[in-house]
Amino acid sequence: MPNINEPDDGRGTLTVTFGHEELVLRRRYEILSIGNDLLIALWFVAGSVLFFWESTATVGTWFFLVGSLQLAARPGIRLFRRVHLRRVAGAAAETTRDF
Repeated sequence: MPNINEPDDGRGTLTVTFGHEELVLRRRYEILSIGNDLLIALWFVAGSVLFFWESTATVGTWFFLVGSLQLAARPGIRLFRRVHLRRVAGAAAETTRDF
């Protein structure tokens, strides 16, 4: 049976222990996801503006490609947020810095 530990550390950390493994959910993934979404918007807006002129259409196309690749990364970020595993033994050695 998993042990769920929800400390009030102000960081929004949720730790679920399975034997010698821990599932750790933290706010850093939410921040990464929001930052990724903002960059996607910027790439597509910039690409759209660059399409107004023929001389910058190629750069606009590259911006659309970068934005599309970041859209493809979104499910990966969500997956990593849900499945962040680390060894229980390493939990005590972890510092307060965010990775």
